[in-house]
Amino acid sequence: MILLLGGTSDIGVELTRRLCAGQHVVVCARRPENIGDFPGAASVSTLAFDATDLHTHRNVIDEAERLAGEKTTTAILAFGVLGDQHRAETDETHAAHIATVDYTAQISMLTVLADHMDHGHIVAFSSIAGWRPRRANYVYGSTKAGLDAFCQGLADRLHGTGLGLYLARPGFVIGSMTEGMTPAIMSVRPHDVAEAVADRIRANQPGTFWIPKKLALLAAVMKLVPRPIWRHMPR
Repeated sequence: MILLLGGTSDIGVELTRRLCAGQHVVVCARRPENIGDFPGAASVSTLAFDATDLHTHRNVIDEAERLAGEKTTTAILAFGVLGDQHRAETDETHAAHIATVDYTAQISMLTVLADHMDHGHIVAFSSIAGWRPRRANYVYGSTKAGLDAFCQGLADRLHGTGLGLYLARPGFVIGSMTEGMTPAIMSVRPHDVAEAVADRIRANQPGTFWIPKKLALLAAVMKLVPRPIWRHMPR
């Protein structure tokens, strides 16, 4: 069974479509009525899901498996918010909301899944924004930095267990979340990210990987930029 957490995510939907042939799919979303179609899936069920309601995370997985009639073998954590950096600098409630959705809820669900699943694939999404957070988006960037660090440790914990963690580090993703924003260098689209992750899952190669691969070189250069210059870098 494929469990998609974040049913309106461009990347999550694209990835699920690449993996769903013959599979039972359960799509969890705040607005489950807005999900797309998944051609070739054995069945598709929907479930209301609020990532910030942390105490429901185990129940969501149990209910999803009841709907599908089988255990989860692939879990895709695709929920998240970009937030408004300018607002978050003075509105502590908004800053905390970004942190809750993009970090706290992620590590809660990852912990539940790692405890619940005994084999298969767990997919999480980091970002170039977390590699070295910038002045222009440090709230969102800090959550991705924290999530990335958590996933490094979780991946080591799961090594050799039959349950693999796939952590994608894409560059700027041109999609609904970034609509209206100017694309950055080495930008990708949701289908690019989905195809890269799907290829790793098909090859059974868990781990951390940049999308596109050449983004790793840019990331290495980013670490070398002096702080007085870095603080003026755009998003």
